[in-house]
Amino acid sequence: MPGGTIDPDRFDELRALHAEGYGRNRIAREMGVPPVMVSRTAEHLGLTFDRSRIEAATKARLADLAERRALLAEDLLSDAEKLRAQMWEPTVVYNFGGATNSYEEHTFPEAPPAEKRALMSTAATAIDRVIKLVPVEESSNLDSAKSMLGSLGEALARYSREEDEREAEQAGADGEG
Repeated sequence: MPGGTIDPDRFDELRALHAEGYGRNRIAREMGVPPVMVSRTAEHLGLTFDRSRIEAATKARLADLAERRALLAEDLLSDAEKLRAQMWEPTVVYNFGGATNSYEEHTFPEAPPAEKRALMSTAATAIDRVIKLVPVEESSNLDSAKSMLGSLGEALARYSREEDEREAEQAGADGEG
């Protein structure tokens, strides 16, 4: 008998599990032995495992995962759309502070620049994840999508630089008064 097989006293147990249609890994779990020992023993006993069921199960799992990724991508795209819309909606900005730790708030007709930048950045991250979850099909749409994302990235960078400059100017003006 080759080395590294299951104890001969357990051969009948292995045969019974194999006859029930269990795969190698499940038999290994049931018997509490490494899968390699099940493989060696099965080969020694002339038993084989039907791979077609494993292949079908793997394909089914991959299809399920693809569906879940597509659903997640839809949710993320919806989130990105909501975040983008928030930039142009009335926004409450609040603060706690001062010696008395008081609460102050102000409602703006649309999000202030720093919040717009954060919303756009978060929306862009969500869009990036959508593209990774469900890659854009290779077609003429791919070029337009790349162009749109490139333009979006350039606009975000430009907007961020302009906001940094405005904040610096504002800080300088506040320091003068």
